Amino acid sequence: MTEKILILDFGSQYTQLIARAVREANVYCEIISFNKKIEFDASLKGVILSGSPFSVNEQNAPSVDIKMIAEKIPVLAICYGAQLAAKLFGGVVEKSDKREYGRAKLQIKNKNELLKDVKDDTDVWMSHSDTIAQLPKNFSVMAATHSIPVAAYRHDRENIKLFGLQFHPEVYHSAEGKKIIKNFLINICQCKQDWTPAHFINDTVDSIKKNIGDKKVIMALSGGVDSSVAATLIHQAIGKNLFGIFVDNGVLRKDEFQQVLDSYKNIGLNIKGVNAKDHFYAKLAGKVSPEEKRKIIGKCFIEIFDEEAHKIEGIEFLGQGTIYPDVIESMSVHGPSQTIKSHHNVGGLPDYMKLKLVEPLRSLFKDEVRKVGAELGLPSSLLNRHPFPGPGLAIRILGEVTEEKVQLLQQADAIYINALLKNNLYATVWQAGAILLPVKSVGVMGDERTYEFTVALRAVTSVDGMTADWAHLPYNFLADVSNEIINNVKGINRVVYDISSKPPATIEWE
Repeated sequence: MTEKILILDFGSQYTQLIARAVREANVYCEIISFNKKIEFDASLKGVILSGSPFSVNEQNAPSVDIKMIAEKIPVLAICYGAQLAAKLFGGVVEKSDKREYGRAKLQIKNKNELLKDVKDDTDVWMSHSDTIAQLPKNFSVMAATHSIPVAAYRHDRENIKLFGLQFHPEVYHSAEGKKIIKNFLINICQCKQDWTPAHFINDTVDSIKKNIGDKKVIMALSGGVDSSVAATLIHQAIGKNLFGIFVDNGVLRKDEFQQVLDSYKNIGLNIKGVNAKDHFYAKLAGKVSPEEKRKIIGKCFIEIFDEEAHKIEGIEFLGQGTIYPDVIESMSVHGPSQTIKSHHNVGGLPDYMKLKLVEPLRSLFKDEVRKVGAELGLPSSLLNRHPFPGPGLAIRILGEVTEEKVQLLQQADAIYINALLKNNLYATVWQAGAILLPVKSVGVMGDERTYEFTVALRAVTSVDGMTADWAHLPYNFLADVSNEIINNVKGINRVVYDISSKPPATIEWE
């Protein structure tokens, strides 16, 4: 039985970071909305309460019965969670004279198992507008800062294991925050730290075998990390009863269709490649709106996938590479999110297909997916690929998509990506690619004037793609790439580099 920590989400922007810190300590955890019922079984070792954009003194502020939880298992309350616990137990939480935001020095008043080996005056990150003015009876201060008398506290009674932190230990700026979280997991919750990639693989393969048996699963593969790892896990459980479909939609990267097919066959997957380029090009003809292009590609994919699925008898399950951030994004403290990106993976398959879902990665973050893939022995060329948009090069060709434009962009993009690999720069950026602009400009080649397309190069650094900075690639590298593209790709005579960050720009241009 896998040990588990529950994180109750009150809507904090940092909730995923808490989960990542727990997972990094080799302890399994799940994020659930604060208003969801908690199942107190033997696997549950502790609960963490997240921060929140709300004030505990607002009329409709989210709340939960912390006393009931803390009497059963240990609770770590962070920021809003700490204020809520203090208020519910009879303390006083008031509006601060000034908004407390940014770094502060933690002054430890009372060392205990939560703050074990944490240095005095360590940096912590504050982000709140309320403050705990008075602790309840039977509570004691563990730490303060220069401006906050209660930066960390505990409940003093042995039958209630409750600890509160006014700061955010989960963020990078809290220097020893992860050590504090680890102390909670090990010293207080007594977690064994046995949740590893090998552990996950064994449990997942056993679960798939048990739930699917000898039934058939169909799965759309893209060559991306998530679908590749998910397919390998399902394959380990049911072998040739997994039917993989890889569709060439005409907007893949240069030679990608054959390279990915070869990789999957080397792994041993039962995979079928479908060349549907002409079908996609015909539907995209004359379309210039980014959203329209996305919808056409999604609709065409469903048509092709449905057609291929009907060629296989007895399919009962659909495999998908859904990962934990996808799951978290679909929920909020106010209920399920109302918006889903129109290009979101396979998604939106028609109801009439009547297939049950198999999503072996839905509890993992991206970095965990890569670790599982490495444990499974997948090649680094698959595991370390940059994210690539579902609509492919169609949204990197601004304006109408034609086969001629795709070939131009494929050549330029291949030169750029191969140069990043050759110069050991590929792993230093989160995502990179070339964009074909809908403008032509005058150039000179030899004694002749040219009037050809412009390509923009894009490379960003990021942790999760939510925010991104433009990658500061060396000038001489960019110069070499520009020369190689212009000299080798007939139809392009100008190369520019995008130095926009997200926000305000986005990673993709469309």
